[in-house]
Amino acid sequence: MSVRAIRGATVTSVNSVDSILGDTTELLEHMLAENDVKDGDVVSIFFSLTPDLDAVFPAVAARRLGLMDVPLLCLNEIPVPKALAKCIRILIHFNTTLTNEEVRHIYLKDAIQLRPDRSMAAND
Repeated sequence: MSVRAIRGATVTSVNSVDSILGDTTELLEHMLAENDVKDGDVVSIFFSLTPDLDAVFPAVAARRLGLMDVPLLCLNEIPVPKALAKCIRILIHFNTTLTNEEVRHIYLKDAIQLRPDRSMAAND
């Protein structure tokens, strides 16, 4: 078994608690399901938000999904000009037998444009 990482991103429509948590939950659920991540496999999760999102910590969505003993960290993306707005990014470190090539990265909504070459879009 090895530690691997799953990348994911989505966008949210407005800077509100409901919007951020709803879109974060959707992305987390897809990332975990598409990679068959079981309870206890998750090592840690990093969440990042673009500077235009500050209504809530996206880690709240993980806690609501039952990830109570997983270290979580929320960060701000640097404000790069012309970067994708209202973007939520997630990086999950987990224990698995998958190879790096087998890990399915999930990009939803307009975030697909960030890595169309590597993404397995769950909303296709």
